[in-house]
Formats: sequence, C-alpha cells, structure tokens
Amino acid sequence: MDDVESDGGAVATRPAPAGEWEREPHPSDSLRTFGAFLQALREHAGLSREELADRVNYSEHTVESVELGRRMPDPAFVERAEAALGNTGALRRAARHLTRGEAGLAVWFRQWARLEREAASLCTYECRLVPGLLQSEGYARAVFEGTIPLRTDEEMDERLAARMDRQVMMRERPTVPFSFIVEEHVFRRRFGGAEAMRVMLDHVLELSAPRNVTLQVVPLEGALHPCLDGPVRILETPEGRRLGYSEGQENGRLISDPKQVSLVCQRYETLRSQALNPQESRALLERLRGEL
Repeated sequence: MDDVESDGGAVATRPAPAGEWEREPHPSDSLRTFGAFLQALREHAGLSREELADRVNYSEHTVESVELGRRMPDPAFVERAEAALGNTGALRRAARHLTRGEAGLAVWFRQWARLEREAASLCTYECRLVPGLLQSEGYARAVFEGTIPLRTDEEMDERLAARMDRQVMMRERPTVPFSFIVEEHVFRRRFGGAEAMRVMLDHVLELSAPRNVTLQVVPLEGALHPCLDGPVRILETPEGRRLGYSEGQENGRLISDPKQVSLVCQRYETLRSQALNPQESRALLERLRGEL
C-alpha cells in the first residue's frame, strides 16, 4: 500500500510530500500501451496532436495526456479517434484492454479507491460537499478549481477524469448497494449559476435513481446527530469484512480496527434513521431544482 503506517489497528495515510503529486501516480501499463498505440497511428496518418485534437473535438493537451498514458480515454474519444485514424477497429479493440490506473487520485486516497472498486457494499456520509461518486462534471471541476495550491490544466484534467471514472463502477455494478447520507446545506451551496446547479441536481437524481442506490438527506432543521465529527465512508469487502475511512486536510485514514469500525457503523445507522427517507429526500432535491 502507498504511504501508510499502522496506528493501533487503524491504518493512517500520511500526506504527500511537496512535489509528490507531480511525480505520482504512475500510469498503468495498459494506459501507456494504448497511448503509444494512439501516437503511432496518429504519426502514421501524418497528423500533429493539434490536428488530431481538432478532428476528435478534444483539447490538444487531452490528446497528449492520453498518448502519455496519463488519462483514461472515454468512449467518445476512442470512437472519434478511430474514425479520424482510419476506422480499422484497432483502437476499439485496444480500448477493451484498458485498466484504470490511479492518475488523478490523491496519494492518501488511492488505497481506499482500490478497496471501493471491489466492495460488496459502500456507505458514504458527507457534510462538506456533494460526494465524489455523485458529482456532476461541472461541480467537480469547480471543486478542483478552488483548491490550493492551484493546479495546471493537465492536472485538473487528470483529477476530473479520475473522478468521473470512479462513477463508472456505480453503473457497472447494479447489484452492489450504494448508500449516501448528505446534509441538505451541501445541495444548497452555490458553485455557479442556476443552470450549473440544475445540471448538478439532475446528475445526482439520475445516479441515485437505480434500485441499488439509496440517497438520504439530513434536513436543515434536523437535530444534532452522531456523525458530527465529520464525513465518513464504510465498505464491506467481498469476504464480509467492514472497513471505514475518514478524510481531512491533506490526509486520509483507513479504519480497520473492528471496535472502531463498529462505532462508525453504529453512528451511520443512527444517522440513517434520523435523515429523510429516500422518497422524501428525492422530493426535496426536486423541489430545490424547481426553485432555481
């Protein structure tokens, strides 16, 4: 595991040293291979990166990031590049073998990201911002644009791609239970104009619509509750083991001690009983959208 140290049964992740974000994470072998293949086809076609970018309707530095294995190409990119480079089907076939790397993920979050990809269930309580698994692209970009220190356009793209890529698992795993409990004020916090807010709420409503996804909102008039210490996540591994995760300024902590995990689960379940039920929560979000 990356940058972890044991602390009484819990695993705490240290903050990344200065400059580490630029050095890590390393692209996966499949991303590097796909990127090299794309570059070879582009050069064989006699196109510059700028020319290919124009043909696929993506930015030049997005093309560069894919070719260098720093970014997972989305399906639209693959289809447009396929058409621009001969339509032989080679890029489509190569894309089937891509595996998601850790580009765009903070050092302290990577361990949890690996675990959640295989989780048998996932629970999330959030009081700061819309959970990453529910964020619209515009909302996520606004979050990254507001971070300090400021990031380059390339780093922004990597983080945005990683966040959107994490959401794919919700669509790919329709039998895995995903539970979210979010404070109402999170959905009321403005990050852009009315249209941006509507897109964000529409995105949340869409992702929380499937039967395996439960979204509950803690109303503004709700009483004090047991999760006031901060946001928390809980997952169950395929083997039936439960783990917790909490995050703060420049750090994350994986909670593996059974007694501590049990306490976190008790707090989450108590809050679940205090929050609005899923139907009431959905009605609240639809009402908020209608007020914009």
